[in-house]
Amino acid sequence: MEKKELNPIIEEQYKVPNLEKGLAVLELLSYSHSGMTLQEIKIELEISQTTAYRILNTMVRLGYLLYSDKVKKYRVSKKLLAMGLRAIEEHDIFESVLPHIRDLRNQVKETVCYGVIGSEKILFIEQAIGTHPFCFVLTPGKVIDLHCSAPGKAVLAFMDPSIRETYLKTITYEKFNENTITCEADLLKELDQVAQCGYALDREEEMIGVVCLGAPIINCHGIPVGAIWLSGPRSRLSDAVIDKYAAMLLDTTQTISYELGYEPS
Repeated sequence: MEKKELNPIIEEQYKVPNLEKGLAVLELLSYSHSGMTLQEIKIELEISQTTAYRILNTMVRLGYLLYSDKVKKYRVSKKLLAMGLRAIEEHDIFESVLPHIRDLRNQVKETVCYGVIGSEKILFIEQAIGTHPFCFVLTPGKVIDLHCSAPGKAVLAFMDPSIRETYLKTITYEKFNENTITCEADLLKELDQVAQCGYALDREEEMIGVVCLGAPIINCHGIPVGAIWLSGPRSRLSDAVIDKYAAMLLDTTQTISYELGYEPS
């Protein structure tokens, strides 16, 4: 008798409820930088205290969560980040990026960041903190909107049109201030400009007084998998300085892309 091959998408009767609850816990905690207590998790996910405790205890034991006995809170560990990085096709991308963003930081003195494209937004991964007395610092794991950020626009501009269309459908065009792009037509117009010059700008579109410029990292298949960007106050990033730093940024991202096997046609 031929054995039936199960389809994990449609075989609803084979689901594992506690696994689903465990993944829900991870997803919930991924949005909480300060962590959550057992009671907060139980209430938010509407699960019993016993079930919540068993799931949390198991994940702490396996290293997916960290627990602070002082504040009685659970938070996500960096194990998931490491797994996510390994899931990227270019397994050595992280090692390729780090020395380059530090070198670029040393040249521009501003904070230089690295992020990857997620299912809907850019996920911030690492940074080389600027050397000015005042500089910008991001929280690891921060998600960044596509429509108003330099890395988001940089990645979108170099995507295959069919893939880009999928991402465009996820954008809600939240308006942060008068500089924010608030519709798809305006975004597409700017993406054309980004594709021509190779880098994208955030001219105070999310935060007044903050300017960013970013460029994509492209893999051996010609797919933008992430971006490098630098951020600084408008007072330090004049148009002349942006032109100068953009050339340095492009040199950095093109070098990384080349190390990943990308060869422009």
